[in-house]
Amino acid sequence: MIIILPIKPILPINPINPINPILSNMKSLEQLTRPNIWNLAPYSSARNEYAGREARVFLDANENPYNQPFNRYPDPLQLELKKRLSAVKGVPEDCIFLGNGSDEAIDLPYRCFTRPGIDNVVAMEPTYGMYKVCADINDVEYRPVLLDEHYQITADRLLAACDDNTKIIWLCSPNNPTGNSIQREEIIKVINNFEGLVIVDEAYSDFAAERPLRLDIQTYPNLIVLNTFSKAWGCAAIRLGMAFAQSAIIDLYNKVKYPYNVNQLTQQQALEALKDPYEVDKWVKMLMQERSRMMQNVALLPITEKVYPTDANFFLVKVTDAQKIYNYLVDRGIIVRNRNRVQLCQNCLRITVGNKSENNELLAALRQY
Repeated sequence: MIIILPIKPILPINPINPINPILSNMKSLEQLTRPNIWNLAPYSSARNEYAGREARVFLDANENPYNQPFNRYPDPLQLELKKRLSAVKGVPEDCIFLGNGSDEAIDLPYRCFTRPGIDNVVAMEPTYGMYKVCADINDVEYRPVLLDEHYQITADRLLAACDDNTKIIWLCSPNNPTGNSIQREEIIKVINNFEGLVIVDEAYSDFAAERPLRLDIQTYPNLIVLNTFSKAWGCAAIRLGMAFAQSAIIDLYNKVKYPYNVNQLTQQQALEALKDPYEVDKWVKMLMQERSRMMQNVALLPITEKVYPTDANFFLVKVTDAQKIYNYLVDRGIIVRNRNRVQLCQNCLRITVGNKSENNELLAALRQY
């Protein structure tokens, strides 16, 4: 569910030598950042240069004066949107990065912190595929560590895969495609014992009962938490992703990102969605009720071997023959996700929880298989 909390003060951080009694072994942010990025002079957009002053006549950005309001460049730092989002997410405005979907927030750490052909990242496996895709694009070694039979991972196993050139550990909780939350004590152990950056993707956290880790960024300077408007907020089409971290990290993101990375239409629609976060609460409650009903009914099907526990808006189910059942559903115009070729997910289908009508159509088809 959406949690609305008062904003907590964030601990100050020195970007040259961050000091935190919990993280005495953490490298400084300058040590973690690629030298060319640390020394980068960011592009100064026309809208940045007069920030904080009133303006009526805009003759600075070579815009067309006609076709309002689409003729003007959007706010490059999305300040109004961050102010509204800060109140909903319980995170200070200067600790929020907004990007073109979560994909941008996943790619930026590679560009900011990893040296191509030299550094590496560690991630649990199976998990969301974009972490590896972005590693491959940026020529960074990707080290997967297999989950156990309960789809859990220990901090010791993740840390054992690291070396002096490991810059990032990726964690997804609730995880995709398995649906389960990773044990919180293991996540905290990773954060406390890793000298690099720990990125926790909480795309599905609105469907889980655990307290979001984004509320703990003031405690952990090496923690970055991702979230999205695509899931609980029902705004996948507007492509808006979020990253929460201490302001020194967000400053680096803003230095490297493209000047106008979030368009005006996306900002406007997000502001509209944020007017009524309680509507999102209703959607989440309805989806969680449908999730329980669907899992119970799918578990009764002859084709079902196991339904895995989940904290997301989807669940993973092991079936007798995933490929044949997937093809059967496609022929009937019903699309689920075939995870048969993913490690530890053999003969598994990932089923997103839809509305009651969609869910009933899926159940009816599976009963007739």
